[in-house]
Amino acid sequence: MTKQPHILLIYTGGTIGMVKDADSGALKAFDFNSLLVKIPELRLLDCTIDTISFEEPIDSSNMNPKYWGDIATIIGDNYSKFDGFVVLHGSDTMSYSASALSFMLENLAKPVIFTGSQLPIGDLRTDAKENLITSIQMASLQIEGVPVIREVGLYFEYKLYRGNRTTKLNAEHFEAFESLNYPHLAESGVHLKVNYKQLWEPTPNSELILRTAMDTNIGVLKLFPGISRPLCEAILTSKLIKGLIIETYGAGNATSEPWFISLLKAAIANGLHVINVTQCAGGSVNMGQYETSSQLKLIGVISGKDITTEAAVAKLMYLLGENVAKNKFKTIFETSLRGEMS
Repeated sequence: MTKQPHILLIYTGGTIGMVKDADSGALKAFDFNSLLVKIPELRLLDCTIDTISFEEPIDSSNMNPKYWGDIATIIGDNYSKFDGFVVLHGSDTMSYSASALSFMLENLAKPVIFTGSQLPIGDLRTDAKENLITSIQMASLQIEGVPVIREVGLYFEYKLYRGNRTTKLNAEHFEAFESLNYPHLAESGVHLKVNYKQLWEPTPNSELILRTAMDTNIGVLKLFPGISRPLCEAILTSKLIKGLIIETYGAGNATSEPWFISLLKAAIANGLHVINVTQCAGGSVNMGQYETSSQLKLIGVISGKDITTEAAVAKLMYLLGENVAKNKFKTIFETSLRGEMS
């Protein structure tokens, strides 16, 4: 008889775990030990479930690298005891956290699936039950005792995505997330349909390594028509940041004003790592395709290719935290490490 998969449910906070206070009507985190009372259907799943919760659940707007490290450490400490992990998280910063965990959990070979909801679990029309139940099912999928999903995923509204490819696109709809540059990994309909060709293949027989030293000395600069020189100067001459993500237009285009290019060139010469990502929700940076991006390529701007801003933020913090040598930084950033870019 095959052993039932053993799943660890990690509650960090967020709408999914909220219930209305009977007296005040305000939303508060409910005790996760009462999870089976709220969702008795969990007893019908073909797996065993343990739960662990942040001592003080946080709103995902307050999520930061310290909490990412806490989640990674919980997974690391329990890695040998469980077959899969489901992280309950607020949806607002979930794409950032899923991206960060993909870099922090090197050689991950088990499912770590982020999920949450747009409505609280106690709400009559909640999307929390389906998201939670199916996430646990996805984390339990095995073929001959080996997990099917062996990466950080994000499950929301009938689709499982690669976590570091997602962006939250909608604050109102149940279908809150999208992965515009990479196909979804699985879909929940009458049957669970897995897109096996899209799944991440981990390095065989490698031990899990936690990489939690994230360096937050970075910035994100979104270009817009009429962006002022003083603003760009303040950011590009700052001694306080080591890396800067520039959200450019279309396929990686930026203003070719001489002052802008010379500011960038000087910043790069002074050791600032500058990453080019597109403002478009989908598509890729292709520096040199147009004249307005050729100069960026010439002065050593790093191409983010089709990476999301969320994954670029996580990857930049991760590589800076790992003290990657300056002369190798560009090559490593432009290489896909966890399936985050094509």
